[in-house]
Amino acid sequence: MNTDVLIRVDGLSKHFPQGDIYALNNVSAQIHRGEVVVVIGPSGSGKSTFLRCLNLLEMPTGGTVTFDGVDITDPKCNINVHRQKMGMVFQHFNLFPHMTILRNMSLAPMKLLNKSKEAAEAKAMELLNRVGLADRAGAYPSQLSGGQKQRIAIVRALCMEPEVMLFDEPTSALDPEMVGEVLDVMKDLAKQGMTMVVVTHEMGFAREVGDRVLFMDHGVILEEGAPKEIFGAPQHPRTQEFLSKLI
Repeated sequence: MNTDVLIRVDGLSKHFPQGDIYALNNVSAQIHRGEVVVVIGPSGSGKSTFLRCLNLLEMPTGGTVTFDGVDITDPKCNINVHRQKMGMVFQHFNLFPHMTILRNMSLAPMKLLNKSKEAAEAKAMELLNRVGLADRAGAYPSQLSGGQKQRIAIVRALCMEPEVMLFDEPTSALDPEMVGEVLDVMKDLAKQGMTMVVVTHEMGFAREVGDRVLFMDHGVILEEGAPKEIFGAPQHPRTQEFLSKLI
């Protein structure tokens, strides 16, 4: 594995004064280039908050996030410049309903990367072809299935040529028969060396594709290791309890 650290998290905390809740409590972690890190844990454990703090969609109340050598939690940092290098895929697809799929994909590269319409659309078509949806370029989101929309959401993020892809439970809103087609796209990305941080309940994906698994509960990382260690011989009692109900 590449030892080059792309994202370093030090002492990350997120405190919600309402109810005096710590969604994250002094979390530290590293994400290496080309690594697939899968974050698992029960609902409400802080997984999504952790992911959203990596690109400051959620502002931490303590600690630092260093991305590609830059402290993006520094108030002087222009976070928008760095967010362009961090693709994000959510549970819900967030496609513009009034735009065709091709327009959905080419808009950001034209606006933010100053790509020509021709170059942006050529890249979009290349990516659509890669996920088997080139024939849907002229369609609107309402004409697509959930699985197709999520595949579009993934390749739309790829149009920005990100250095890392962040996935926040990308299959949780899908019908079960559509989950596989989205996971297949993510597996292909992993094979091509894309750095990925994936919050998911899909344990099969975590076991098969993850280089490292983080188990979170109550806002802290209780255990981390290779999938065969976490799934085969978990050390922490809470990890054992959680996995015993799933596997």
